[in-house]
Amino acid sequence: MAKKSTADAGESITIKKYANRRLYNTSSSSYITLDDLAKMVRENVDFQVVDAKSGDDITHQILTQIIMDEEASGEQMLPVSFLRQLIGMYGNSMQSLMPSYLEASMTNFRENQSKIREAFEKGLSAGPLAAIHETNMAMVRAAAETFIPGQKKSAAAKRNAESQPPAPHDEIAAMREQMAAMQKKLDELSK
Repeated sequence: MAKKSTADAGESITIKKYANRRLYNTSSSSYITLDDLAKMVRENVDFQVVDAKSGDDITHQILTQIIMDEEASGEQMLPVSFLRQLIGMYGNSMQSLMPSYLEASMTNFRENQSKIREAFEKGLSAGPLAAIHETNMAMVRAAAETFIPGQKKSAAAKRNAESQPPAPHDEIAAMREQMAAMQKKLDELSK
């Protein structure tokens, strides 16, 4: 297969694809398969696939074919909804932005992959997802306290408050206090 010394030297390995659909690794002087190319990708070996007759770069088509083979033979990674949205982008005015967006998203995911793995290994209670969850719950509680007056009152206090209707002025003052408390909580959460 690929010689590590060639890949380590920063050179791209040239793979020639012949009309009979065979792939020839010019670095190792051997015929290889799509599975070999998939392994090279996983090992971060840089290569370029060219059509042996025309010399055209067909790396994109070969990588797409590897993805199709992986999706057909193994566990599917690309959800149908994603594929539909991706297909819907072809011909769309945003099509030109998609390659750089997808590349940046994948790079970001790969860079944060170890952090995500750690979070799941430690459990959600100690990870970044727990912090996001806590922030969301605090915001929901703050909103509930604001829009549902008396949320924190005890049951006895609620019954007492229900038996005596508040004066309109007191109700507005209570709402202002609750709004101020919610604003304070939101400010603390955004820090």
